[in-house]
Amino acid sequence: MLALLAGCTSAPAKQNARWFPDDARANPTKHVVVTVRNGVNAAALGVGSTPRGYGSVPAYVATREAREQAHDLEKRYRLHAVASWPISMLDVYCLVYRIDDGTDRDTLLTALKRDPSVESAQPLGSFSTQATFAGAALSEPSTSYRGYNDTYARLQSNLAELAVPQAQRWSRGEGVRIAVIDTGVAIDHADLKGRIAGWQNFIDDDAARFRSDRHGTAVAGVIAAVANNNVGIVGIAPQVKLLAYKACWETSGREGASCKTFTLARALAAAIDARVDIVNLSLAGPSDALLTRLVRSAQRAGTIVVGAAGTDGTGFPVDVEGVIGVDMLGSGHSAPGLIRAPGKDIFTLTPADHYDAASGSSLAAAEVSAMVALLRARDSRVGAERARSLLEASARPVSTAGGLWPVINACEAMNSLGRGVSCQAADLPAVAEETRFRR
Repeated sequence: MLALLAGCTSAPAKQNARWFPDDARANPTKHVVVTVRNGVNAAALGVGSTPRGYGSVPAYVATREAREQAHDLEKRYRLHAVASWPISMLDVYCLVYRIDDGTDRDTLLTALKRDPSVESAQPLGSFSTQATFAGAALSEPSTSYRGYNDTYARLQSNLAELAVPQAQRWSRGEGVRIAVIDTGVAIDHADLKGRIAGWQNFIDDDAARFRSDRHGTAVAGVIAAVANNNVGIVGIAPQVKLLAYKACWETSGREGASCKTFTLARALAAAIDARVDIVNLSLAGPSDALLTRLVRSAQRAGTIVVGAAGTDGTGFPVDVEGVIGVDMLGSGHSAPGLIRAPGKDIFTLTPADHYDAASGSSLAAAEVSAMVALLRARDSRVGAERARSLLEASARPVSTAGGLWPVINACEAMNSLGRGVSCQAADLPAVAEETRFRR
């Protein structure tokens, strides 16, 4: 696994040994992201970043010309390369440079953008996850609810609001793969057994820290927690396969997490190379040119991208055309084009086989990613535009979050696909986990 993650081997030798340098995490305004062109015939034997395929297909690496151009920029603009990576789907060599303390970043970026050897130049953007936790870290009670034998299903009011029990009679996301680009995930959690198809860490090599991160674990649980296994909760799409890509790290207080342009770009490229069906981005930040280009590459490959709204409902990822932007019910944001889903006190997983309630658009986005997976499993031709229109048309007024809100309905959206789906009865029992579904 570590060999697969060696995406910066062509960086200068002085690069920090960690995957993403501590200084770049702590001082993003002292860093810039620059790309130079990297020829389409840049394949060579050896370790690269995001290889295309397997077997004898050579890795995509930086050409000598690209590395020379990067070194020349370093000398001419008094820059210091701290991380680098060739991006295969954009045919560029991407570098994070630290700028001198006496250099004005905006003036530098203006000069770099005018330089003919520079393909793109931008700030090192900062992004954050969109959830807070109640702090309960509960262990197991013994009860059952709504036809599920999962012991915390009774606390998942969002399942009823979204008509998940009815929808799961017809689809549970089987055959769909979702990339969770987030913090690490407790991949050994009892309620994720058999659900993790792969994982990569683009921050560091701390596997223990990866497994103890809260936010990614919470998002993964909302999407794919195992149903009817006599423990925990029910995922909305409990038969999907998750790819957990750590591009964010937890900040003080373990309430939130931070991500940067470079780490998110590496995770997005990995998701594209893995040909996932859906990418979940439960995070938000400023508009970002490099990340936008990668999202568009994913969309051209047929991947549906779902993103969380930030504090004002704008910015990346929701400002990228075609991304299904999601906000939590009752947030008060007036930004247009967002789908609303329950986001307050959503019961989900936390590390060490624990459970907790969390709130925020991160959870709402995870719900929508899972609902899109239910649709995609039912009809593999469903794309982002179709999924959005089905969900928007399914919305029905529901009394929740302190008022009467139009809430999307998983079963009604599926019913619009046809094929004899019935959404009658609010409390239909869920079928056993291993049962095959009617098509």
